[in-house]
Amino acid sequence: MLVPVFTLKLNHRINPRMVTVGKYDGTHPCLTAATQAGKIFIHNPHIRSQHFVSNNLLQGGLDSDTSLLNINQNVSCLTAGVLNPGLQHDMLLVGTQTNLLAYDVHNNSDVFYKEVADGANAIVLGQLGEIPSPLAIIGGNCTLQGFDQDGNDLFWTVTGDNVRSLALCDFDGDGKKELLAGSEDFDIRVFKEDEIMAEISETEIDARSDRTGEVIFKDNFTSCVAGIVEEDYRMDGQKQLICCSVEGEVRGYLPPDREMRGNLMDTNAEQDLIRELSQRKQNLLLELRNYEENSKVGLSAFGGEGDGQIGIIPANTQLQTGLSVNVDTANQHPHVELSISTSNDTIIRAVLIFAEGIFDGESHVVHPSAHNLSGQIFVPIVPPKDIPVDLHIKAFVGYRNSMQFHVFELTRQLPRFSMYAQCTPGTASEPQSYVTFTVSDRVQRVVMWMNQNFLIPNDIQCTSMPLDVCFTTLRDGGQLNIKMNANGEVTVRTEDIDLAGELIQSMASFLAIEDLQVEADFPAYFEELRQILVQMDDYHSVHQKLTAEMADHSNLVRSLLVRAEDARLMGDMKSMKKGYTDLYDLNRDLINGYKIRCNNHTELLSCLRAVNQAIQRAGRLRVGKPKTQVISACRDAIKNNNVNALFKIMRAGSTSS
Repeated sequence: MLVPVFTLKLNHRINPRMVTVGKYDGTHPCLTAATQAGKIFIHNPHIRSQHFVSNNLLQGGLDSDTSLLNINQNVSCLTAGVLNPGLQHDMLLVGTQTNLLAYDVHNNSDVFYKEVADGANAIVLGQLGEIPSPLAIIGGNCTLQGFDQDGNDLFWTVTGDNVRSLALCDFDGDGKKELLAGSEDFDIRVFKEDEIMAEISETEIDARSDRTGEVIFKDNFTSCVAGIVEEDYRMDGQKQLICCSVEGEVRGYLPPDREMRGNLMDTNAEQDLIRELSQRKQNLLLELRNYEENSKVGLSAFGGEGDGQIGIIPANTQLQTGLSVNVDTANQHPHVELSISTSNDTIIRAVLIFAEGIFDGESHVVHPSAHNLSGQIFVPIVPPKDIPVDLHIKAFVGYRNSMQFHVFELTRQLPRFSMYAQCTPGTASEPQSYVTFTVSDRVQRVVMWMNQNFLIPNDIQCTSMPLDVCFTTLRDGGQLNIKMNANGEVTVRTEDIDLAGELIQSMASFLAIEDLQVEADFPAYFEELRQILVQMDDYHSVHQKLTAEMADHSNLVRSLLVRAEDARLMGDMKSMKKGYTDLYDLNRDLINGYKIRCNNHTELLSCLRAVNQAIQRAGRLRVGKPKTQVISACRDAIKNNNVNALFKIMRAGSTSS
């Protein structure tokens, strides 16, 4: 239980997700948040006489606790922390869609101002892995970029989608911090420096008790919550949980004192256990009452389907499940089919399936109508991505006339590549795109991997070499061929570069391969990427032209305004009217040019995203050090505008091959 210990009413609205606390003088914590019109307010209740005078920081009044920092751009993220350990105080880091500003609030000076082409959607500050200096790490348009205290770019890598949240923590317990990046594709990726060490798919993330799953505290604000931070804001030796609303309301919370705990429903371990045992007691009493009601029916419930079958079912009743690939469907698209059946003449009244990231929501309910009741139910499943998923199944089992049902619970795992149906090799033309690599394991190990990760009616048996297995993709009907010869050379043929990357990552994990170099060729995808790079050059040229025109128009605006005002002062109304008419027309041209520039910038960002995703895909085709080298080499090739080198790296893994 938390209790509020202070409340503030600030006269500024707060942008969601843009709240932080910084000790800009090394001692006093200051609540900092982005507000409207490209401004950031800094609330410092500890030194009221402190007064900033500069072009950037504006004081609301000599006795005011709040200062305003003008950014003159829409703020997209911010944080505070120690960027330069030698200064012993926090810096303020502010990200926009085009730039990153590091600002020293205490010394009232810019530390650095860097252009970031991929934007800044999220930011975190701290140590990453073995990199010696703290980094300001920003997540943008499918990229992660880290800057040191001098603005040097010491860290760069790509991720699968636009980054929305970042955190640093010791994920693997080795004493060094890893980077956790959450993105729009519902994935949380864990980076050990520039190498992905884990990927977690999440459709929701809730803040609840880690033991019981229940909500342990709740409070209400008059408006939406903009951000939550933790800091000893009262400087009394106790860290408070500080919640800020979008309307500027701030509340600090602490656990209650010992004297208050008895009156506030203390949530210590003993009371948690008592509440849990009490809940279990109630559940057992209810279950016992149901059994007693059922026992009154007598043994007649086991013979036929009479009216006496209220809830009792045979003791040997079992729930059986099966997974198969259903390709030949008349009214539905091809899908994975989950069959649920009972072992006797009982019927299934309803089925609840809980799974992560498969259904529209976190659960799916099948409730057959009364005239369709039977002992078997088929549930179509279409996983949107190739990830292993646990299906948590609850089935209500009884008889047709039952008023109470027994609940069967079980868990069934959906294999990672369940949306691929095995077919006979040679029935369709092989894909032109391919990846090839060599493994040191026996072919039986590769066959074991396929049997575990695909939905295959009968396990693949390796009776002769070379191994040749063919699949059809249920999503689009594409072909997938996996071959392996006696020398350990594996060739995967598919037009889907994402699928090729997932197959390689899965196989490398199963075979415990730490480093894997791959040769790859995806002609259609590479040609599409080449066209995108050409468009990028065009958009860059248009951007430079529009910027130059806007600068010329700005100078002309000043000239027209001066001449129009001179004419007004001289009483020349005709010249003044003409000057302001020209100014109006020029302003209209500027607005139209701005719209064109915005559209051009949007298209440019779309191209940059596609290029960054292409680098990510090229990296996913490799494992370990070759993956890191490919991502770094691709970035250098793009910075040097060397398109031929870029495609050579994507194909062979390096330019020296």
